[in-house]
Amino acid sequence: MAESPIVWIPRPVHDDALVLLREHADVRLGYGEEATTFEEIADRVVGILLRTARVDGEMMRRAPALSIVARHGVGLDTVDLVTAGQRGITVTTTPTANTRSVAEHTIALLLAVRRGIGIAVRGEGDVRASIQGRELAGSTLGLIGFGRIAASVAHIARHGFGMRVLAFDPMRSAEDIAADGAEPATLAELLAASDAVSLHVPLTPETRSLIGLDELLAMPKGGVVLNTSRGGTLDEAALLTALRRGHLAGAGLDVTVVEPLPADHPLRQEPTVIITPHVGAQTAEAMRRMATDAANRIIEHLS
Repeated sequence: MAESPIVWIPRPVHDDALVLLREHADVRLGYGEEATTFEEIADRVVGILLRTARVDGEMMRRAPALSIVARHGVGLDTVDLVTAGQRGITVTTTPTANTRSVAEHTIALLLAVRRGIGIAVRGEGDVRASIQGRELAGSTLGLIGFGRIAASVAHIARHGFGMRVLAFDPMRSAEDIAADGAEPATLAELLAASDAVSLHVPLTPETRSLIGLDELLAMPKGGVVLNTSRGGTLDEAALLTALRRGHLAGAGLDVTVVEPLPADHPLRQEPTVIITPHVGAQTAEAMRRMATDAANRIIEHLS
């Protein structure tokens, strides 16, 4: 009888994914009391269900049987795609599993920043006198990148809060953007008109520091910036400058260049900046969907 293919899971995932995979593979966990290291099964591992760990080229070269890396999430910056392509290794993601969760987190950050929650929870001085929040209704939200998550944000913003929503995405036609519920705009138009700007782009050479000081200063005075996509797409030094000049009223960040952001980082000293530790997708519902979707991609590949 042939041995079951080995699937390695380096970090904890939802139990439902383990149940699914164990019906089709020999599942080895890289965590827990009986953890299996990659080195122990490198010569036999066929699949990896990847959450937050890295799979680099060296790991791939040491795993001759490896044929699929299934990412528990959307981003692929933790996978060496060049080597995967050279080796013919399939790389998959779970692009729809965390859509609603990240969209809701984006709106949560927007509300927190616009209502001065960061200042309120610090409780320093006469808090009530120092906070004058702003309503979302009637204001304009600009979305940079307009994929599934941004489209969900647009829906919530328009129908839940009565906001006007602009979107810039050079990869999508104006007709597609309009069909998904936003007004198409150039980047310059979006920045000039938006009370709040939210980033929804992957980190690539083209998007690194996409929003720098010039872009931030092009926004209306008193605007806010949100980033729930990838650290590095927003220039953090530029953000700090725009905040200290008084041009921006605040920012909401779920992603940063260094994660977690050190306690002594200058952005943490800004009371109008809300920083969460890359938890936009971490709802119970999304974690289950991402894990089971990734498991099903492996099962489909094996069969």
